[in-house]
Amino acid sequence: MKKERTATVNMRTLSDIHRDHGLPVPAHPLISLIDWPKHQIPKNNFSGAVVSGFYRITLNIGMSGKSKYGQGHYDYSEGGMTFVAPTQVISPCVYDVADNWSMYTLLIHPDFLWNYPVAKTIKQYGFFSYNTNEALHLSDKERNTIIQIFQNIEDELNSRIDEVSQDVVIAQIELLLNYANRFYKRQFITRKVVNNDLLQKMDDILDGYLSGDKTFSDGIPTVHFLAEQLNVSPSYLSDMVRSVTGQSALGVIHQKIIEKAKEKLSTTIMTVSEVAYELGFGHPSSFTKLFKAKTNLSPLEFRKSFN
Repeated sequence: MKKERTATVNMRTLSDIHRDHGLPVPAHPLISLIDWPKHQIPKNNFSGAVVSGFYRITLNIGMSGKSKYGQGHYDYSEGGMTFVAPTQVISPCVYDVADNWSMYTLLIHPDFLWNYPVAKTIKQYGFFSYNTNEALHLSDKERNTIIQIFQNIEDELNSRIDEVSQDVVIAQIELLLNYANRFYKRQFITRKVVNNDLLQKMDDILDGYLSGDKTFSDGIPTVHFLAEQLNVSPSYLSDMVRSVTGQSALGVIHQKIIEKAKEKLSTTIMTVSEVAYELGFGHPSSFTKLFKAKTNLSPLEFRKSFN
């Protein structure tokens, strides 16, 4: 009987992943498209977490479950599309499967992208860092678009490999990423109520932070701090805030700091240095620089103009 593995497993090759899922050896050593209905329900033969050196893009339909990823969980309760970057740790997922379930998993080794622009641009897509309940939920039309791209990749990988095969597959990968980016932006808009609630919680957290004692011990609030408090990834928070408000998450933090600074400068006799330290700045000059960049006035000039 094969001994069950419980420690974190390092998948070094695509063949390792195929073997652990009971699949045939991949046709290409650096890229694989698994069309699961042709095989069986994806089930690892180990109980521990997995880390691999591959990009993993998955679309599942008619399945539900949760899988730990980073410090949070992907929620598959509505199916959807998920993205995992190389070196990220992901735990096994136990699925509940509907009768008409289907699933695609695209595995891409970074070396496959070598010498193509996408080798750099793929790192700019924030959704590879989303890690808490932020799967991409697709409309029927969007899902069909993604499935068609997967099928194009599958057809190319299963055909005779020639000198342009890699160019064709790379083009499909770039198209897939661009559509995923578009659909995530749509999701930010269609889930406006949820996102507005998130923004309100973010505002409340910033108010509490800047009005309490944490600024003295922890300094000015950061995007990572807010993400932890809101139980979302920093990348998702940044992308959501920019999509909804037009500002970066850091820009919203700075705006809130300036609002607090204006309040203290206009209603108290605190010195500029005292205001700076109370808002979490280690040096008054850093506070003055930010204040002037955002208001075109120094703190003292603002106080004089206000009075």
